[in-house]
Amino acid sequence: MIDAITTPNAPQPAGHYAQAVAWDRLVFVAGQLPVRPNGEHVTGDIEAQTRQALANVEAILNASGSGLDRVLKTTVFVTDVALWPAVNTMYAEVFGEHRPARSVVPVKELHYGFLIEIEAIAVRD
Repeated sequence: MIDAITTPNAPQPAGHYAQAVAWDRLVFVAGQLPVRPNGEHVTGDIEAQTRQALANVEAILNASGSGLDRVLKTTVFVTDVALWPAVNTMYAEVFGEHRPARSVVPVKELHYGFLIEIEAIAVRD
């Protein structure tokens, strides 16, 4: 059975998708943009945008019975590879000693002109 994961602590989907879905012990978090739970867009520097996108991932994982320390893999979409050192610094700060597998995908642009989007796969109890 596939469970839809929903939390008010992350932005609500603006399209036909779930914040996350879980099957058995796996949780698949949809790509998270730097949008606060109230719908406010976080603009400005890549550090602030990265921090918010990861905060959304964390809130959704927490709602699923998982957490950042249980992330198996992330995919990070970034609009400019030159931003990567700053993204990596924020990413390391948030994940600490935990080092999930990761893919970095440079893209031409993201919705609303954001600089970053992050999706994750994790395990839950």
